[in-house]
Amino acid sequence: MELTADLVEEKAKKYPEIQPLAHAEEEHLEMLPDMLASGDYGWRDPEWIVQWYGRRFLGGMPNAERRALEDAYDDNDYEDVHAAIEAAVDADSPEAKLSHLRDLAGVDVPIASAFCQFLHPEEYVVVDERQWATLREYGELDSAYPSPPTAADYERYLDTYRAVAERCECSLWDLYRALWVLAEES
Repeated sequence: MELTADLVEEKAKKYPEIQPLAHAEEEHLEMLPDMLASGDYGWRDPEWIVQWYGRRFLGGMPNAERRALEDAYDDNDYEDVHAAIEAAVDADSPEAKLSHLRDLAGVDVPIASAFCQFLHPEEYVVVDERQWATLREYGELDSAYPSPPTAADYERYLDTYRAVAERCECSLWDLYRALWVLAEES
């Protein structure tokens, strides 16, 4: 099977039926980019991104692992979070954005990619094993999910994601939603 514009559109529409966080995700995709770019946010706004990363799997990520991830992030000072986000907003390459964000405790490439998605949803998308494996299943990526992914792995993934979205005439977010549904259905 091939990822086509029709398939992506069909599956993206089903996303809210299987992802209870869909409404909150949409709200944050609308609210966070401007808020984070302006620097006018509180502790809980960027913390939500870290929580979203693990909680969207709805039990698929072991609770202890999810809590450890969130606890590690909570070790950051607000000023450090603010400085990393400000630097990531201003950075002009995926590698530079990831680098600034990875300076934070508890932030690896996947979490940094989640931040990038909520900073610039039209240009970036989160990386995780589920999305990667679905792209691979549809012949878009050749290799298995690298654990853990490097910045170079993310750039390759992001290039693939952008090419598929362009070919399917959809946003990165719509492709994300479609791949989520396809993974759920397989």
